[in-house]
Amino acid sequence: MIVRAVAGVIGAVVPDTGPVSSAPLDPLSRRIVGALQVDGRASWRRIAEVLGEPVRTVARRGAALLEDRTVQVVGLPNTSPTHIVRLRCRSGAVASVAAAVAARRDTIFVYAVGRAPEIVAEVMTPYDTLAGLVLDELPALDGVEEVRADPALLYFRTVAEWSPGLLSAEEGDALGAVASTEPFSPETAFELDEGEQRLLDALVADGRTPLQDIAELLGCSDATARRRVEQLLGRGALRIRAVVEPALLGLPVETLLWVRVHPARVEEVGKALVASPLVRYCAFVGGDGQLLVDVTTPDVDGLRSLLTDPAWAGGAERVGATPLLRAYKRGGVLVDPNR
Repeated sequence: MIVRAVAGVIGAVVPDTGPVSSAPLDPLSRRIVGALQVDGRASWRRIAEVLGEPVRTVARRGAALLEDRTVQVVGLPNTSPTHIVRLRCRSGAVASVAAAVAARRDTIFVYAVGRAPEIVAEVMTPYDTLAGLVLDELPALDGVEEVRADPALLYFRTVAEWSPGLLSAEEGDALGAVASTEPFSPETAFELDEGEQRLLDALVADGRTPLQDIAELLGCSDATARRRVEQLLGRGALRIRAVVEPALLGLPVETLLWVRVHPARVEEVGKALVASPLVRYCAFVGGDGQLLVDVTTPDVDGLRSLLTDPAWAGGAERVGATPLLRAYKRGGVLVDPNR
């Protein structure tokens, strides 16, 4: 599938890395995925040491997971403001509209949800291109009847920070996991030089791009290439993420929540929500529902327990829950809708 660039989008955004496989994962494969979620650039030897498994077994299994795109390690850029876009479609047009929106380089996720026919997408685009996107480009898609865009104001968790508990705390620590419960702003002010932009582009396309290839790309030593990667990640301009379907990790019930909260309690409720490993994503968004939350549970009982958890539910004024029917894009990676 060819992904077309969007005029005015700054820097690399999301590549076309092919459809994600739907092959079921065995316990060891899930643990390898868990290790990649902690450190997507960790060597197979390092992962094997932490998991206590033979290096050859981990290398073979890990390479197979990447080769068939069951898991894809990509860079998620953080170089422009983000917005949540909701599209109401003509009946029967959801699939074609969602595919067109997912093919854009500026979309991060694209979901068809239970309030059919509706699509919810996260878009990274500068403010000076937002009007053209919302007023012209998206309404021009055949089947789109209404477009609404709300700014992402604060993130409590994105998929780049999500860890569903596949590793023990000790294993996560050994791989360098950094636990953070502090929300962060999506507002960015990064000015990348030419070399940094080339590096970002390479890691967006493949988060595991070898240091030797990066060094050749930048015309520097391996040590300098390593330092440049660490600097880019340390500045927050890029995060490395292992993208995988939640169902393959034993979490097949996926739901989007719109949580209305008094503005004074947004941070309290948001932090309480992300205390659960079942919450993949939680953002403070402008609009009627202050918090947009993506949750994945093993079954309906797990969803009910999460929805009634007094740790956060007591601070909510209203909760709307709608099933996520089909993902067309996750973490910048195209998903095969026919899986």
